[in-house]
Amino acid sequence: MALKIQPLSRGRKKDVGTSLSEINVTPLVDVMLVLLIIFMVTTPMMQSGIGVNLPQAETDTAPADEGLILTITKDKYIHVGEYVVNIQLLEKRLREYFYGRAKKIVFIQADKDLDYGFFIDTLDIVKKVGVDTVGLVTEPKEIQAKKKGP
Repeated sequence: MALKIQPLSRGRKKDVGTSLSEINVTPLVDVMLVLLIIFMVTTPMMQSGIGVNLPQAETDTAPADEGLILTITKDKYIHVGEYVVNIQLLEKRLREYFYGRAKKIVFIQADKDLDYGFFIDTLDIVKKVGVDTVGLVTEPKEIQAKKKGP
């Protein structure tokens, strides 16, 4: 915005200039585009998963869209969705999650270095809640066919 100011003299009338009432939109658009690009670049970096080394199997297993994903790390941390839950509170959290739902489906992603006894304890709690279907998530095994000569 600009304001035109002239020195006042005794014999002249007071001249006050008009202010420029238009906003220059070009710098505003430039700043907004830069912010949009920054957010587009940084958003995928902010999405991080839980580090679990899944065991490998020859059949491909992936969780369906309608079940709860329960992730267990090798340090015995249980993740229900995005929340970390203590094993003593797991039963309560699962009952709250499945309250009023007809289908009770859980997919378990357990680290391959996890203690088997802890996995069974967790599976027992899941079954105690009344879950109908329990799926175990694995990574596909890379099969390398060795070529043998005739």
